Amino acid sequence: MNLNLLIILPLLTSLAILFAGSKNTVRMIALAGAAIQLVICGILLIQFNKYSVGLQNGQMIFESSSPWFSSLNINYHIGVDGISIAMILLTAVVVLAGILVSWNVEKMTKEFFMLLTLLSAGAYGFFISLDLFCMFFFLEVAVVPKYLLIGIWGSGKKEYSANKLALMLMGGSALVLVGMLGLYYNSISETTGFNLMALRSQVIPLETQLIFFPFLFIGFGVFTAIFPFHTWVPDGHSSAPTAASMFLAGISMKLGGYGCLRVAAYLMPEAAHYYSAYIVGLAAIAILYGAFATMMQTDLKYMNAYSSVSHCGFVLLGIGMLTPTAINGAVLQMVSHGLMTALFFAAIGMIYERTHTRTVSELGGLLKVMPFISTVFFIAGLCSLGLPGFSGFVAEMTVFVGSWERVEMFYRVSTILACMSIVVTAVYILRASGMSLMGVIKNKKFESLTDATWNEKAAATLLIAGILIIGLSPFLLNDLITPGTKQIMQNVNRIFTLN
Repeated sequence: MNLNLLIILPLLTSLAILFAGSKNTVRMIALAGAAIQLVICGILLIQFNKYSVGLQNGQMIFESSSPWFSSLNINYHIGVDGISIAMILLTAVVVLAGILVSWNVEKMTKEFFMLLTLLSAGAYGFFISLDLFCMFFFLEVAVVPKYLLIGIWGSGKKEYSANKLALMLMGGSALVLVGMLGLYYNSISETTGFNLMALRSQVIPLETQLIFFPFLFIGFGVFTAIFPFHTWVPDGHSSAPTAASMFLAGISMKLGGYGCLRVAAYLMPEAAHYYSAYIVGLAAIAILYGAFATMMQTDLKYMNAYSSVSHCGFVLLGIGMLTPTAINGAVLQMVSHGLMTALFFAAIGMIYERTHTRTVSELGGLLKVMPFISTVFFIAGLCSLGLPGFSGFVAEMTVFVGSWERVEMFYRVSTILACMSIVVTAVYILRASGMSLMGVIKNKKFESLTDATWNEKAAATLLIAGILIIGLSPFLLNDLITPGTKQIMQNVNRIFTLN
């Protein structure tokens, strides 16, 4: 399987969109390109399952490497394991759903779909990169389209939100760059360069780890809304167009979680243990703060944005605990939250497109006139509060079980506090659902509203299918990612054995 297809196809699709004629042609090209991406990702999964049999835990396959900047030992080095495959599949599903939801975009249609397609190229490149500089390059590639999508097609304080998002993410990238260069110049072998797999095999001095781990973890953490660097999330999500919100919450925030796990914790396990309590503490604060802040929101998009801060806290909690079960839960949560929050933003976008309001108090009775959209909203909410049968329950429960394996008092208390957020989540989800969808129709204009169109139904069905597959058959995803997470834990054990 040639992994370059994951980058080449979005680029070719973007070029085809650029030279397309009518808006309908643009939409069809974007849809076809995203559908083919999903098919290729499915083939990649099948091939991975076929060729990974008998391999060592977490061994990368479909690797290829070619010189990029030879003088600095920078190579275009790519490969995948089960964790990468899970993130790639998530990207393909969310991008396809985002294009379907954006079918009726009229303003600069060609440019909109081109930027949305370019976003997927940046995400794919990041998840398949095995060279730190290559990974950093694709991380930055994804920032520019986000900025433009919010600044041009956004609503409300879109210029402020776009600038804030770009500045904070670039600040996080600067921290990542410092940490990355620190590893590069402190590597034992001159030939190691930025090679992720070569750096893994080295025993990096503890002093070096303690200095550069915070740069990498916090830098990537900014992308995944680590407290207190989460403030770009509510503003960015609330101003972004629906598809951009879906990508920001569904994919972009997972770039940070993936980086924290794959780079920071994987390469510097001793520092990860040293800073474990700080990570867990910040994660617990983010979980509770995000949940209580969500209760105060009256705008549906702000509600989902603050909810994302809370749910992404579970990712950091699982990574910080550094137990096999907790790390498995962190990856499960990344995939689950990506699907769930994309579905939630899609439902909110459908409601806003028809009612022209996202204020909870101005809505009401929508279930009578928009039964499909309302059902989608309910499903997203129930997944968010962790109802059994949906992916949210599987992911959060795995994080809780893995966290409880740490017997120290601080970690047990942090786990209990994180569990308390479930009650708060149930309160704001059920209250928002009841006030927005049930009861009498408050605005007479809403009585003539139409329900979901074919493209909106297709997008919602795709995301719901992913949520149900994980919720009802969690072993499918768990078996895929477990070899990769075992490799991370083995690297930790190997380091401590050597010491």
